[in-house]
Amino acid sequence: MRAERKRNSLVLEELRAKDSGDPWMVFKIMGEFVEGFDTMRDVGPSISVFGSARTPPGHPWYEMGVRLGEQLAKRGYAVVTGGGPGLMEAANAGAQRAGGLSIGLNIELPMEQEPNPHQDIAIHFRYFFARKVCFAKYALGYVVMPGGFGTMDEFFEALTLIQTRKMSNFPIVLMGTEYWKGLLDWIRTAMVEQGTISPDDPDLFYLTDDPVEAAVLIQRALEEGSQIRPEWRREIEAAQKRAARIHAPRRIAARKKQDRPRPE
Repeated sequence: MRAERKRNSLVLEELRAKDSGDPWMVFKIMGEFVEGFDTMRDVGPSISVFGSARTPPGHPWYEMGVRLGEQLAKRGYAVVTGGGPGLMEAANAGAQRAGGLSIGLNIELPMEQEPNPHQDIAIHFRYFFARKVCFAKYALGYVVMPGGFGTMDEFFEALTLIQTRKMSNFPIVLMGTEYWKGLLDWIRTAMVEQGTISPDDPDLFYLTDDPVEAAVLIQRALEEGSQIRPEWRREIEAAQKRAARIHAPRRIAARKKQDRPRPE
C-alpha cells in the first residue's frame, strides 16, 4: 500500500513538473495509448458502463449493475468498466455470468480503486486522459449508473464531444431515475432556459431503471443509426455472432433434453 501511494505521488509530481523531463513524459503517455489501443482494437462491439466505486454488493444499484452486464453480454456486447469495485464490479460480474466478455480499464489511485476479480481483460493506466480515450474510442454506447464526480465527468465529456461533433453521436443511457432527477431538472430549468445549451441537447441521452430496457434502447438506437453508418452494421453483425456463441450451449442442452426418450 505504501509503495502504491508513493507511485501515485510520483505520477502527480510528474504531471505538475515543468522541467527538462517534460518531453520524455510524452513517451510514457504514448505507451499507455499504444497498450490501450493494441488491446482494445480486437475486442469487438463494446459498451462502456460507468458508476460509483462505493456501492456495496447487495445494494439495489449493485443488483441493477449485475443485470445490466448480463443483458448487454447476452446481446453480444463486451462490457467495459473502470475495473474497480462497486457498480463497475457489478457490471463486470454480470457480463461474466452471462458468458460475455468483461473488460476493465483500471486506474492507479491512492484510494478506492482495487481491481475487481471479474475481468477477462485488464488494462492498467496511470493517466486518466489516456483511459478516457479508450472508453470512448472503442464504445458503441455508454450506460451511466449512479456515481460521483468521475462518473459525471465521463457523462458530460461524452455529451460535450457529441454536442461539438468531435465524436460521432452514440446512445447514452442514464440508469437511476431518482438519483439523476435533480440533475436533469437543473439541466432543463437552468441550462436550457438560460440558453447555455440547446433545447434539444437533453435528447442526447435516455433515462431508465430497467436493465432490459437499457440494453434494448442501445440496441434499437444502434440499429436505427446503422442505416446511415455502415460501421455500425458491421458491429451489430459481430455482436449477433458473439451472442449466438454465448447462447449456443444453452440451446444445445435444451435440444438434448427435448430429444431425450421418455420412460415408458
